[in-house]
Amino acid sequence: MPPAEPPLASPVPPARTHPIPRAAGLLAAALLLAAVAAASLALGTKQVPLADVWTGLLHPDGRENHVIVHDLRLPRTLLGLLVGAALGLAGSVMQALTRNPLADPGLLGVNAGAAAAVVSAASFLGLRSLSGYLWFALLGAAVVSAIVYALGGGRHATPVRLALAGTALTAALTGYVSAVILLDSAALDIMRFWTVGSLASANRDVLGQVAPILLAGIVLALLLAAPLNALALGDDAARALGARTDRTRALALIAITLLCGSATAACGPIVFLGLLAPHLVRPLSGPDLRWLLPYAALLAPALLLAADVLGRIAARPSELQAGITVAVLGAPVFVALVRRRTVQR
Repeated sequence: MPPAEPPLASPVPPARTHPIPRAAGLLAAALLLAAVAAASLALGTKQVPLADVWTGLLHPDGRENHVIVHDLRLPRTLLGLLVGAALGLAGSVMQALTRNPLADPGLLGVNAGAAAAVVSAASFLGLRSLSGYLWFALLGAAVVSAIVYALGGGRHATPVRLALAGTALTAALTGYVSAVILLDSAALDIMRFWTVGSLASANRDVLGQVAPILLAGIVLALLLAAPLNALALGDDAARALGARTDRTRALALIAITLLCGSATAACGPIVFLGLLAPHLVRPLSGPDLRWLLPYAALLAPALLLAADVLGRIAARPSELQAGITVAVLGAPVFVALVRRRTVQR
C-alpha cells in the first residue's frame, strides 16, 4: 500500500512564539513609538517642557513654545510617522514579493523614477518649491513602476524578472539625473538637498497632500499579508491554495508605488530604512506577514523619528538630516544582525 501523501502546506508560516507574547510585543512597540513621538515634539534645537508640549497641542495660544510644537514639530512628527511606516511596510512587502532578503524599496526603480521626475520638473519647468514638484515625484514613481511591471512580464511577472527590470531602469534613470544636474545648477541645488532625505521641509500643506496616499498604501500593504504568505510558498503551491498570484503581485506593486513614491516625494530617498526594518522586526514577529507587517509599521517610524531627533540634538544649532542619521545608525545594527544569524528568506 503506497504511503499517504503529506498534507498540503499551510499558507501561513508556522508561528515561532505564542500569539500572546507577540501581541504583547506589538503593544510594547506601540508604546515605544508613542514615546519617540513625544521626544520628537519636545526635543530639538530648543528643548520644550512636556507641559508646554501638551498645552501647545491642545490649546495653542501663540507663545513661542506653542508655535514651535504646533506649527513646526507636529507636522514634522506626523510626517515622520507616516513616512517611517510607509518605508517599513514597503521594504517588507518588497522582500516578500521578490523573495529576496536584501531587497529594498529602491529595487523596482521607484526612487529613481521619483528623482528623475523631480530633476526634470526643476530643470525644464522651473519648479522650485516642494509642493510644486511633489506630484511630479509621485507620477515618476508610478510610471516607472508600471514600466517595470510590464517589462517583468505583466500578469506573468516573476520575482527575478521584476528585480532585473527595476535594476536596469534604475541604472538608466540615475545616469539621466546625473546628466541633468551637471548641466543645470538650479536642479543641482534642489537635488543636493532632496537626495539626502529629510523631514525638515514638513509642513501642513505637504502633509495634507501626501497623507491620504500614504494611508491608502499602508492599508493596502496590511491587507496583502495573507496573500503574500501564500505567495512565499511558491507560485504552484499558492495557486493550489486558491491564491491569485498575478493579482497579488500587481496589488503589491501598487502598494509599493504608493508608499515609496509619496514618501520619497515628501522627504527624498531615505535609504536603508526599508531594507533594515524587516530584518529588525523578524526576530520579534517571525516570518508570518500578518505579524511582521504591523511590527514594521510601528518600529520603522520609531527608528526614523529617533534618528531625526538625534540629528537635531547632535548638530545644534543646525541639524543633521534624518536620511544620514538613519544610515549611520542602521548600518552597524544591520551588520550585527547579519553576524548573529543567517538572513531569513
